[in-house]
Amino acid sequence: MAPIINSKVPEFKLKAFHNGVFKSVSNADIEGKWVIFFFYPADFTFVCPTELVDLAEKYNELKSIGVEVYSVSCDSHYVHKAWHDASSSIRKIKFPMLADPTGSFARAFGVLIEEEGIAYRGTFVVNPEGKIKLAEIQDNSIGRNADELMRKVEAAQFVAGHDGEVCPAKWQKGDKTIRPDIDLVGKI
Repeated sequence: MAPIINSKVPEFKLKAFHNGVFKSVSNADIEGKWVIFFFYPADFTFVCPTELVDLAEKYNELKSIGVEVYSVSCDSHYVHKAWHDASSSIRKIKFPMLADPTGSFARAFGVLIEEEGIAYRGTFVVNPEGKIKLAEIQDNSIGRNADELMRKVEAAQFVAGHDGEVCPAKWQKGDKTIRPDIDLVGKI
């Protein structure tokens, strides 16, 4: 299994439901931007809406630091619209909901459960060069936390702009970082 970290986002062109309309989203739409791909199992489920609402509540904050969010499931764009129309929770979502009915995008990220035709909960942060800088995949019974994702995005952006510095455990924006040096070996 090849590592996904620092690999390029595969070529894609998917339908999306976004702000009441259907549209296409492709690699051209993510060029030069920080992006989160937020894979989830399926529309009309139980944990998924709690995660998507949590992320929707962070969306303006993520946008303010230059990050676009794309949720992705193996449902069609028509199902995304139906879920949006049926659920007061899903109506809170302002980011594009990508449709991957063939599972090709989920497969490319290693999150497709082939025998079920759904995705694992996978979170991928992509830098403006189109490289995956964070990849997390978890069992579908475990929900994610948008606050922790925000912290990790801020850390990824910090190290991208501060060559030679790294962020320690629990680092928060504004905290001290570490500049690895031979004199620090064994002293942390």
